[in-house]
Amino acid sequence: MSEKSTPIVQRLWNYCTVLRDDGVSYGDYVEQLTYLLFLKMADEQAKNTLVEHKIRIPDGYTWSDLQEKEGDELEVHYRHTLEKLAKERGMLGVIFRKSQNRIQDPAKLKRLVELINEEKWMAMDADIKGDIYEGLLEKNAQDIKSGAGQYFTPRTLIRAMVEVMKPKAEMTICDPACGTGGFFLSAYDYISKKYRLDRDQKKLLKNRTLHGMDIVDNVVRLCVMNLFLHGIGSDRVPVKCADSLRSHPGEYYDMILTNPPFGKKSSITIINGDGKGTRQAVTYERDDFWATTSNKQLNFLQHVRSILKTSGRAAIVVPDNVLFEGGAGETIRRKLLSQCDIHTLLRLPTGIFYAQGVKANVLFFDNRPGQEKPWTENLWIYDLRTNIHFTLKTKPMKHEDLRDFIQCYNPDNRHNRKETDRFKCFSYDELIQRDKVNLDIFWLKDESLEDSDNLPDPVVLASQIVDNLESALEQFRGICEELEGV
Repeated sequence: MSEKSTPIVQRLWNYCTVLRDDGVSYGDYVEQLTYLLFLKMADEQAKNTLVEHKIRIPDGYTWSDLQEKEGDELEVHYRHTLEKLAKERGMLGVIFRKSQNRIQDPAKLKRLVELINEEKWMAMDADIKGDIYEGLLEKNAQDIKSGAGQYFTPRTLIRAMVEVMKPKAEMTICDPACGTGGFFLSAYDYISKKYRLDRDQKKLLKNRTLHGMDIVDNVVRLCVMNLFLHGIGSDRVPVKCADSLRSHPGEYYDMILTNPPFGKKSSITIINGDGKGTRQAVTYERDDFWATTSNKQLNFLQHVRSILKTSGRAAIVVPDNVLFEGGAGETIRRKLLSQCDIHTLLRLPTGIFYAQGVKANVLFFDNRPGQEKPWTENLWIYDLRTNIHFTLKTKPMKHEDLRDFIQCYNPDNRHNRKETDRFKCFSYDELIQRDKVNLDIFWLKDESLEDSDNLPDPVVLASQIVDNLESALEQFRGICEELEGV
């Protein structure tokens, strides 16, 4: 985060502690900031004759109208503003969809309006505005109770994934579980800095390159605002609120970059006549899927493959169970190895996600046209997990920690790779002969098991225990859901 943006983030965030006394959660606070920031910037745009594409706020519901109000009149007018803008089309409708006022104290609402009014937001560079909002989203993700962490992929990991995938401006790039838009911002930043783009290419990048979807209204709102603050999506809204897994979108993409939400099962809550709720597993019946399962992660993997162009490429974060689970999992792995080129697997360390208990990997594969011979020849696995320990607070993962993986991946020519202690190659024949085509492969010895004098720090050990317990708990939840469905 830049030096200019840090104090603004802190000033805005400090005010959240005041609102929490009134029951306004971190997530609700960021949401209210989103509404007010958008109104303020639309007002600044309207007064700037140099801005071509302006966001038109209906008369009577602008930032200036809000500023004029005091006391109860302010609270009532703000509530009516949210209701009015939620009915608008385009970006307005997405930002304000199902919006509600969570700040019931008019005096505190007025103070928040004054805080936002102190800055000239449109005069800031997109990088600074984006840094401020990203900083707020990250602070929200750090609040374990809010559950927002599941929508926030570590930016260091995203940057490394984008670096090896090497997106280009003329590509169509999709994230079917886009969260707050981390992959979009990283891809946009990479393309903007890597290539010398002409005016048409810049316009294409801003308005046609990125395509996303998320199932949660509030998350889509945060994502669209995040992109808007970075100058992305002025002509069209790049993100839709929908269930990606429900059906094929009817479009195919050059590149998929995604980290689907953690948790194995898709489910809905059914309310019976007595008012009691029961959870039922959701199974997606799709002709373009290889296997029918209620496992959300396996379904996302199939979905990603299904929306790739014939020569499309994908990088997807998957939990360990996707690599070894039997039944539908084995069927899907066999099909992927045969019909796609699964060329790289990055085993991720624990302690890097805000959602605890996560043991995850990044799977890199290229889609291919049909042929009898399997497309996968070799799977290269990089082990960034064994004997490597991170924590979110005391030892967060940095970009330098992923540099060796990037070099081993060799993005300029991945067909010219060399094995190292952490980077090993496994042939298709080796993989297909493994029990259930298990891709959860490791070869390094865990030093902590070999040498009791070489144990990690107590904080790391405690964190690992929590991660293991959370992971086991998630597996038991999956078993319970399966038993309830019998």
